[in-house]
Amino acid sequence: MVSIQDIKAQLTGLKRYGSGLVGVFVGGTSGIGESTAREFVRYAVKPRIYLVGRSQEQADLLKEEFQALNPESQINFIKSDVAQLRNVDAVCEEIKAKDDKINLLCLSAGIMTLKGRDETPEGLDKKLSLHYYSRLRFTQNLLPLLNNAANSSGDISVKPLARVLSVLGATLESPVNLKDLDLKTTYSISNAANHAITMTTLSFHKLAQSNPGVTFIHSQPGGVNTNLLRTFPGWVKFAFDKTAWMLKPWMVPIQESGERHVWASTNDEFGREKVVLVWQDSKAHTNPKVDAMMKDVTMDKVFEHTEDVFRKVCKEDGKF
Repeated sequence: MVSIQDIKAQLTGLKRYGSGLVGVFVGGTSGIGESTAREFVRYAVKPRIYLVGRSQEQADLLKEEFQALNPESQINFIKSDVAQLRNVDAVCEEIKAKDDKINLLCLSAGIMTLKGRDETPEGLDKKLSLHYYSRLRFTQNLLPLLNNAANSSGDISVKPLARVLSVLGATLESPVNLKDLDLKTTYSISNAANHAITMTTLSFHKLAQSNPGVTFIHSQPGGVNTNLLRTFPGWVKFAFDKTAWMLKPWMVPIQESGERHVWASTNDEFGREKVVLVWQDSKAHTNPKVDAMMKDVTMDKVFEHTEDVFRKVCKEDGKF
């Protein structure tokens, strides 16, 4: 494990990337996304960030806090329900109208639920949309700006930075159902988790093939005490509150999680890789199952399916 002391020490060196780094934090008004945004603002030089979320009230509080934390920062908020892909497109267009580069795209919007399949108006399961389709749509839409960041440093003393970070379940990838990738007929909570995790890693590998200047990071954050249980029944939250102390030795503090994710998104070692699977120990890991799925038809089938979803939802009749 990389010690948190080493991570804090290395974060003070973010000035090597120059001033004016641009970060987009989808899900940045709560949980790990909020914590990662906070640490990015703390350590970057004159950063400009976009918080994408649903709560204007929470965003206003964070804007005040972040600007006090770093008076030279610029904080923007875009209110949106990003479970719907057409909303994702609208958010991306708003960002493109204001900036021509992005150094870090952090994707952490998600839900933990005991419900079965819960379709959005676009015909996708809400959990699967938030954890996979929405994140991939953000990534594809904003890749031109990430590539601009990768190629924009005219000063040889300033290192370029272009990273995509999806906080989900790296190293937990397993074979997927190629006949039902969107899980219309074989939905379960475990299937939804596996499909989102596995399709994220495979699609990152596919995108990395044509975007060599961008590093794609899939993170497994471990146990972090966030607000993901907010949609659970009261008895579940009560039970968790009463037993949380037993899990404390294995839990990652929320600030530390943010620090580790900023470090993963900016450290030089990961920047030399195309796709990185990073665990809560802040080290890169591998999964032989991913290698196997890249060699057979799975990666290409997943990406073809994803493109098909995007075409039907965003360009045709608005529903898959």
